[in-house]
Amino acid sequence: MKNPFKLFTVPFRMLQARISPEKYARKIGVNAKGFFRIYGDAYSCFGTEPWIITLGNNVHITKNVEFITHDGATLLYRDQIPDLEITKPIIVGDNVYIGVHTVILPGVKIGNNVIIGAGSVVTKDIPDNSVAAGTPARVIKSSQEYLEKAKRESLHLGHLKGKEKDAALRSYYGYES
Repeated sequence: MKNPFKLFTVPFRMLQARISPEKYARKIGVNAKGFFRIYGDAYSCFGTEPWIITLGNNVHITKNVEFITHDGATLLYRDQIPDLEITKPIIVGDNVYIGVHTVILPGVKIGNNVIIGAGSVVTKDIPDNSVAAGTPARVIKSSQEYLEKAKRESLHLGHLKGKEKDAALRSYYGYES
């Protein structure tokens, strides 16, 4: 075995990434410009070059989001071109929400006030004040249009937490405790 300490360090890092994902992200080199929140495990979220990922302020990263900073397919051609490498930074602006199971590819810039829908594959830049979704992700509406719809559909329970929120949702939908 090349590194016997991996038997201990890998499980420790995985545990740290689960217990305190934001602290783990900073430790591995993610450039965070302000508040950010990771809802889930950060161990495999930031790939092999976390130091070229920049997060703005008020960024929410949900479960199973992956930041891919390099094109691994270049490995197929290294016998012909030994130094072939495509690695690009990823930049995320301020006030960004990234939905579950989203993949963000190398070189992408996500603007400010952006929502990325669940299951999206972000292959190109997303402009400010937009909602993008799909595979590949494309802008489907403005963030203002999203807000107007959210206000119309709101249950007005967002201020509640934990058991209080659960009770309010059960009551609203008629489920018994």
